[in-house]
Amino acid sequence: MRLSPHVTRCALALALTAIAAIPAGATTLIRQGLDKLTAENQSVVHGKVLDIHSYWNADHSMILTDIRVVPSAVLKGDPAAREVTFTMLGGTVGEVTTLIIGGPEFVPGAEYVLFLNREQLRDDLEVLTVRDLSQGAFEIADLGGGRRVYSQALGHPLLPDRQGLSEPPGGLEGMTLDEIFTQVRQFAGDR
Repeated sequence: MRLSPHVTRCALALALTAIAAIPAGATTLIRQGLDKLTAENQSVVHGKVLDIHSYWNADHSMILTDIRVVPSAVLKGDPAAREVTFTMLGGTVGEVTTLIIGGPEFVPGAEYVLFLNREQLRDDLEVLTVRDLSQGAFEIADLGGGRRVYSQALGHPLLPDRQGLSEPPGGLEGMTLDEIFTQVRQFAGDR
């Protein structure tokens, strides 16, 4: 069976369009070690998420989400901070959801170690945020052997850093809460 030139051209155009669209859905992140995450962010906190609030920005062009956290430890930054609110791109308002590929995910009541920095999300919006996306959020898990910390970047492929490492800090096994505290405090003190 021979296809007409029109059908062949349409099939080829459709295939090329599908191939061209593949990279658009991915976010490429270069692996960041704890040393770089600590050095390049103004604040590192261990805390529990109190609440999450998503809303439209003023011109209704993007959804933003504010996450309110109560720090139990400030590893870098203002040690007197009783509450920290940071803003992320994306979220859900009504029936509209905007997802940021490679972005961190937060759950009210859950604990995290967060690497936060003031950044321009738009020309008119400077906020405290997790600038390193999933690499700047570490989840705390209570396991039988103790509390462990896992990078949210575990679910995302990372390009190797200068040392050739592509696995996020702690890897699949994670690290103890004490280990991440010690390392971040050492890196923060080295500056």
